[in-house]
Amino acid sequence: MKSFFKTFFAVLLALVVLCVIGIFILAGFIASATSAEKPTIGNDAVLVVDLANHFRERKQENPIGSILDDGAYDIPSLYDVVRMIRYAKADTAIKGIYLVCGHNANGFAASEELRKALADFKDSKKFIVAYGEAISQKGYYVGTIANKLYCHPEGGVEWGGFSSGMLYLKGALDKLEIQPQIFYAGKFKSATEPLRETHMTEANRLQTSVWLGDLYSRLLQTTSESRDLDTAKLRMLAVNGSIQTAQDALQQGLVDGLKYDDEVKTAILRKLHAAKEEQKINFVKLNDYARAVDFKKTGNDGRIAIVYAAGDIVDGKGESDQVSSDEFRNLIRKLRLDKDIKAIVFRVNSPGGSSLASDVIWREITLARKEKPVVVSMGDVAASGGYYISCNADSVFANANTITGSIGVFSIVPNFESFFRNKLGVTFDRVKTAPFADMGSGDRPLNETEKRFVQSAVDSIYHTFKTRVSEGRKRDMVYVDSIAQGRVWTGTRASQIGLVDRVGTMQDAVDCAARMAKLKDYRTREYPEKKGFLEQLMSNYKKSVSKDLIKEEIGAEQWKVLQQVKQVRQMIGVPQARMPFTVDVN
Repeated sequence: MKSFFKTFFAVLLALVVLCVIGIFILAGFIASATSAEKPTIGNDAVLVVDLANHFRERKQENPIGSILDDGAYDIPSLYDVVRMIRYAKADTAIKGIYLVCGHNANGFAASEELRKALADFKDSKKFIVAYGEAISQKGYYVGTIANKLYCHPEGGVEWGGFSSGMLYLKGALDKLEIQPQIFYAGKFKSATEPLRETHMTEANRLQTSVWLGDLYSRLLQTTSESRDLDTAKLRMLAVNGSIQTAQDALQQGLVDGLKYDDEVKTAILRKLHAAKEEQKINFVKLNDYARAVDFKKTGNDGRIAIVYAAGDIVDGKGESDQVSSDEFRNLIRKLRLDKDIKAIVFRVNSPGGSSLASDVIWREITLARKEKPVVVSMGDVAASGGYYISCNADSVFANANTITGSIGVFSIVPNFESFFRNKLGVTFDRVKTAPFADMGSGDRPLNETEKRFVQSAVDSIYHTFKTRVSEGRKRDMVYVDSIAQGRVWTGTRASQIGLVDRVGTMQDAVDCAARMAKLKDYRTREYPEKKGFLEQLMSNYKKSVSKDLIKEEIGAEQWKVLQQVKQVRQMIGVPQARMPFTVDVN
């Protein structure tokens, strides 16, 4: 027995020692990751901008990758990339930019901001070389700003025009005997169309044709200006299917040459005036450049708060990738009361969501602008609830390619009675103390009185929405109703009809806020505030692993369907100010 206890305590002591050592090792890793030395840029550096990276509104931090130093961590935010390009313009260490433009994971408005930043960089007379093995139309949109644009000899340029489609579920719901019971206000409000139609309504086809045509016209216009090609010719190249190979793209003037990767590197070396063509190029990745230079303003006159509202608008606490009413109400109130914050820039990239949550956030924006300037900058999408929370700012900026508007409301109250009874053999019964106590339970259809209740609520919220827009934009209600109706607009058209004040970038909005607050030497601070290292480590790991595993198993297209089904579930029973499921352009 003595030997047993002796062995037991020895093992226990060893485990304790190992745990302590493990804690110290983990602490060392964390300290190493959070206090890494600044990288050295060196001379004759070329900044690499790879559009395959999705530059979201907030920096994407990967604590595990940071610890392992695997070179695939910390993707900068869109605004950080824009500011880094701006900083590189005057940085003597940076001689040019290598733009990898084959696949572009960024939205149309984000691509526009990147393109404008690159155009500004070109004013320094430094070079931009763009390359893609097979260049998508979105990649080409940004790539045309380069001094030289190359593609792989066996690759090519996608040039077939744009298309946008929606997945329609009504046929499946009919077969399953599920009644969605939809109520909406606004003839263009197409978010519920996939549940109540088998194809596009004429109203939705009209609005989609207009905004999709605007995006396409923007592509043709920028290509015409950059490549010195007539827009009519460019349009006919797509109509006739003339661009099928890389050689076609070269012959029609869409690219400057057909090169392999090593040949592109040789062309860059020549621009660097390298003594030897086999010399190694000093390529600098964006995440390394972000750690090496101080590209953010650090003035002393005052602070401008940048608040990122990205994701679905939801009631209550929500998740990290959502715009939750509780978090944003408290955050905006805190910034309103903070005397050190002289202005607020509200960056909105949201398709909308809960109408109640939108109104909660709208209220705080309204109170904040009484104390200090509030300027909205719209990202890829700021529509429906995303427009609701934007409309009462002092000034509203949108990119030309921003999707906005969609001023309308809907509600879904599903009825599963026939599905459960006829497909599963399940029935329901209940006792209630009032006629409408089980209204919306889902196991029976709404009666005519209940339908009037729901439609009345939707109409009331729609009227409130239009009133908010009328007051915020200082427009007559009749006029607001004429441009509302759930209709989607691009940023350019929204500017023309008065939904936004100006077509401009995030930086334009920040500059406007600084002028309104009379700040010449300011610094910015971003909200919601960054999570702690360990919190990021746990939340990012769990989320990324679960999403990646599911997406890998079911495939990208099925993943989109799953996300749409998830959105339908979130809509049930809660009046929604929301865009169509996705703005999917191919």
